[in-house]
Amino acid sequence: MEIQNLYITFLNSNGVSTDTRTLKKGEIFFALNGPNFNGNDFAKIAIEKGATFVIVDSLVSIEANPQIIIVKNTLFSLQELANYHRKILKTKIIAITGSNGKTTTKELIREVISKKYNVLATEGNYNNHIGVPLTLLKLKKEHEIAIIEMGANHLKEIERLCNITLPDWGYITNFGKAHLEGFGSKKGVIEGKSELYKHLEANKGKILINGDDPVQVRQTIQKKVVQFGSNHTYDYEINPITKKEDLQLLFQGKVFKSSLHGNYNLTNIAASIAFGIIFKVPLIDIQIAVEGYQSENNRSQKLVIKGVKYILDAYNANPSSMEAAINAFAHNKSESKIVILGDMLELGKKSKEEHENILKLCLKNKINIIFTIGENFKETSIQSKNISKFKNLEKFKKYLMTKKINYNSVLIKGSRSMKLERLISFFNSK
Repeated sequence: MEIQNLYITFLNSNGVSTDTRTLKKGEIFFALNGPNFNGNDFAKIAIEKGATFVIVDSLVSIEANPQIIIVKNTLFSLQELANYHRKILKTKIIAITGSNGKTTTKELIREVISKKYNVLATEGNYNNHIGVPLTLLKLKKEHEIAIIEMGANHLKEIERLCNITLPDWGYITNFGKAHLEGFGSKKGVIEGKSELYKHLEANKGKILINGDDPVQVRQTIQKKVVQFGSNHTYDYEINPITKKEDLQLLFQGKVFKSSLHGNYNLTNIAASIAFGIIFKVPLIDIQIAVEGYQSENNRSQKLVIKGVKYILDAYNANPSSMEAAINAFAHNKSESKIVILGDMLELGKKSKEEHENILKLCLKNKINIIFTIGENFKETSIQSKNISKFKNLEKFKKYLMTKKINYNSVLIKGSRSMKLERLISFFNSK
């Protein structure tokens, strides 16, 4: 089926779906295939649930009928449709990627730019080869700006997402030790994320960089960029006010306050201020947006349970984000601090070394009590009276039920699959 005809079908629908469990009546169902399922098997269910059309790449469990559209590859068709829709609407698109902080940065930029524009932004973890096209297909004529988050764990993935999205602006939060198993090394991470820079340069897009980050500067040499940071020669001189306990930045004599935790968020906030200035959002509105933004979804969330302060940062973890979180937490004025750390994943051969480095960092920062959860931490050789290692969350909870531990400040940090946010209900009931 030609893309123009598929696009007309899309315009006459209520949107698209790739999951029959959440499919709504009037949507088009794309039968995508995964490692453990064949989406074509769900074509009949999709029709029964009210899909106007079902896009398949083989007739596995259903006979041909007018509602079935057969294509060579359902994923490619979804991506092609999203790309075509993006070209038709011509919405200004900001692409965000990076090893750490991309979701928080995206949400801050959304908060800031929404003060002046109708904005669409990536929801949840829809930042991959399926999530990005699904986000693009939610674009409406009324959307003036879209903020698209891009995730990757291999080379060429950002390039692929850029070719679908065709961003006008791009920003890379940082280059850290994330997905080392897929990228192979820190050098591979830098090369993979920098595919955004290459795409923008080749397609006359615009690049925002943190001028204080030497890697970002090096990766954009001879490229036209807009810079923010602490130097007066940059396009936007945005400085942290370091003497304050909470996060504050200064730009043109105006103070921008944030309730976010951790000085690693200062750059994320500064990037959102820079984009606000780029898109001519009044400074007073940028101040209001930054101060009003509250972190959620297990990202650097501040919680108080029975008088104890918790930092819940259980959405994701890699060596770089773990290091930043621990260093920020160690500077808290609290006297009795504990950290609860879950395994970091997708580190390949570097896994043991990186987990041991994190434990060494905790000891260096003189954290009172260090609890680890998961097989990777369990296999480390670092031993200390400050460290207690547990194979899984259940064993850790059983331990806590039998021990009385005095503490008034807790950092909970781990990879998404560890689901350490489950500890919050435990501490609430304890």
